[in-house]
Amino acid sequence: MNIFKKFKLGLSKSSKNLSLGINNLIFKREIDQNILDEVEDFLIQSDVGIEVASELKKKFSKVKVDPKTENIENILKLFSDYIIETLKPLEKSLENLKKNKPSVILIAGVNGVGKTTTVGKLGKILAKENKKIIFSAADTFRAAAVNQLDIWAKKINAEIIKANEGTDPASVAYKSLQYANQNKLDYLLIDTAGRLQNKKNLMDEFKKIVNVLKKIDSSTPHEIFLILDATTGQNAINQVEEFKKISNITGIIMTKLDGTAKGGILLAIGKKFKIPIIALGMGEKEDDLQIFNAQNYAEAMIASN
Repeated sequence: MNIFKKFKLGLSKSSKNLSLGINNLIFKREIDQNILDEVEDFLIQSDVGIEVASELKKKFSKVKVDPKTENIENILKLFSDYIIETLKPLEKSLENLKKNKPSVILIAGVNGVGKTTTVGKLGKILAKENKKIIFSAADTFRAAAVNQLDIWAKKINAEIIKANEGTDPASVAYKSLQYANQNKLDYLLIDTAGRLQNKKNLMDEFKKIVNVLKKIDSSTPHEIFLILDATTGQNAINQVEEFKKISNITGIIMTKLDGTAKGGILLAIGKKFKIPIIALGMGEKEDDLQIFNAQNYAEAMIASN
């Protein structure tokens, strides 16, 4: 399956919701202010955000639509062009990570967003071209997380540093970076426990991991990727805001896009925060983490089902 087909399949619920909604609103009657207000409300309900909905409303207001002759694809292309214009600058090539050795990537996120699975899938992507990968199992609160990461390490022939349940996560991260340096590995991916953004002690613990890494190399971590669950909708925006308070988020990976009709939340986050988008999780299979491409995302969002 090519990349676009994976985007299309993963975003099929969002695409169906969007095209059906716009078709019902715009192609049923003559466009007037009430219709435009309804379109704006619908877009907000699709989680694209108030700012995006308002801007799209203005764009739709300038288009004359004849329901008898106009094709809905022409209207949806307006939406697609807007997505590309907004999100294209946020594409981020993983090639840039090669300048550091090891390149240290710290994974952040709240409980249940799929961090450990994403670490494994990201490791598989980075392991191409015979790159040497090491996982740091710094989620020491869940034995299941350590075991899961261990399985991934075996799958992609990566190394792993782990410790007993309850061990200080920062110490695991510290030992992992020491080992990666000594053995000249290419990428160090650090899994962390799920944070609750309203729990100060957990957030302080995350900051501690960052601080101990800097004791070895002040430039680390080189990247902090925040994992977000698309099905949480607007709550994902709150998570970005809280994590930005404690660390410099350098990239976003959004998971579970295949499980929601509100894939527009990615557009809302991109518009609001301008944080690079690294990859999208389109399903549960090993290869379902796809490097973000604005064109594919836009076309998949308006694709006919």
